[in-house]
Amino acid sequence: MRSDPPEGLGLALQALWWDAKGDWDRAHKCAQARDDDAGMPVHAYLHRKEGDQDNAGYWYRRCRKPPATVTLEEEWEELARALLAQA
Repeated sequence: MRSDPPEGLGLALQALWWDAKGDWDRAHKCAQARDDDAGMPVHAYLHRKEGDQDNAGYWYRRCRKPPATVTLEEEWEELARALLAQA
C-alpha cells in the first residue's frame, strides 16, 4: 500500500487521493494550496464531506457550480474522472 500519492499528480488529484486514504487534513491542505479551477470543486467537496455546508457553498459558488446533490462517493468519482480526463 502506497504511503504517498503517485508521482505527477496535480494538487487536486492529490487531495482526492489523501481523502480516499482517510486523511481529510492532508487532502484539505492540497486543495487549499492552489486556488484554481481544478482545486475549487475539490475544496467544495471536502467541506461538504466535513459537514461545513456554508464553507462548501462558498467554494461551489467560487467554481460556479451548484452544490452537489449526489452522494459523497459519487461526487468523489465525478471529480476524479474529470481531473484524470484533463491530465
